[in-house]
Amino acid sequence: MTRTWILPILLVLCGSLVSAGLVFSGSPGEAAPLLLVFILLAGVNSPLVFPRSVGAQEAQRRSAADGRPVVYWRSGCKYCLRMRIRLGRNARQLHWVNIWRDPAGAAAVRAANDGNETVPTVVVAGRPHTNPDPEWVRGQLSPSA
Repeated sequence: MTRTWILPILLVLCGSLVSAGLVFSGSPGEAAPLLLVFILLAGVNSPLVFPRSVGAQEAQRRSAADGRPVVYWRSGCKYCLRMRIRLGRNARQLHWVNIWRDPAGAAAVRAANDGNETVPTVVVAGRPHTNPDPEWVRGQLSPSA
């Protein structure tokens, strides 16, 4: 199991334990909505919300070929999630690299951010931009893409 799934699994486990405690204490009506909230939080913090990640080298190769930006991200990052949600369907036009699954991606982010793994880091035309506004990122996509 990779660390990208640790937070979602912990959220489901905690929600299950709290809900089970509520059921055993005689409050099943409160347990169900609470468990649902924990499951939704787990889903939002899972890698499933993001488009399929590729390796850093593959993303750089594809970006050089089609001119689309590369987004370096990690699960559990609220800024990455904000970008993903605000980009909507346009998010699929970007090349996403999960730095927790790709050591080369993590190294690229550290090189762009003075040794820190600050995400999201978006690379447009070879220039890194740390935590840019999602609307700016959308503007970097070609209209025909």
